[in-house]
This record gives sequence, C-alpha cells and structure tokens, in this order.
Amino acid sequence: MTIWDVGGQDKIRSLWKHYFENTDALVFLVDSNDDMRMREAREELHRVADSIGLSNAVVLILANKQDLPNAIRPDKMVEHLDLRTLRNEWYLQPCSAVSGDGLHEGLEWVGNAIRSKGAPSKSHSQRLLGWDAAVGWSAAAA
Repeated sequence: MTIWDVGGQDKIRSLWKHYFENTDALVFLVDSNDDMRMREAREELHRVADSIGLSNAVVLILANKQDLPNAIRPDKMVEHLDLRTLRNEWYLQPCSAVSGDGLHEGLEWVGNAIRSKGAPSKSHSQRLLGWDAAVGWSAAAA
C-alpha cells in the first residue's frame, strides 16, 4: 500500500488532480465540531468528487470528533455537506480519531464498496484518496 499526503493549502490544491487517476475511494475527514468550516468542507468535497478522475470512486465521509458535546450530529452533517446531491456512492461514518471509534467501520465500508464494484483490473492498483479538512489530502494505493 502506498500512502500520499498531498497537502491542503490553497496554493497547492491545483495539483490534487494529478492524484485522482485510478482512484477507487475518497476518504474525506470532517471536523464535526467546527461548524464555521462546514461550507468550505462542502465546497471542497463537491469540487473534488466532481473531478473526472474520481467519477467512479466511492466516498467515505468521516465525521470526526463525535465524542465532543457540541459536535454536529451525523444527520445534520448530511444536510450541511449536501451529501444527497453527490453523484458518487457515499457513506457518512461518525467517528472519533482520539478513541478510534467508527474508523474501522468506515474503512470496512470502503473495502466492501470497492469489492461490490468488482475486482480492479491488473493494470491498476486500488487507490484510496483522503482529505482532512484540517490538514489536507492523503492517498493510499495497494
């Protein structure tokens, strides 16, 4: 498995498209406790999911920090992120990176979703691309 961290700073976002080819899954991490950045997260998620290289990728949204008292509930995250308009198959997984709650379940969904689409050809490896609203992108290829 190969893991990429391609950064999230505005000035390098134009380079992200170079990591999208043959990507099977996008993991998008959102800080559920930061409603001030929900608009930015929604815009980035939809912009990236609409990219040609990700048109067939499944999308896992990790709603992080669900362990905090003011975290936005998962049903409200669906609304805030306008997930019902995504063309990709998607799944929202509440989680806590501190405790690890929900992370296994989210990644298990990714594996099952990729498998249900059929085994990838030998010509390309499975790729997992992730964006953390706080720190940027990362990708993994197996």
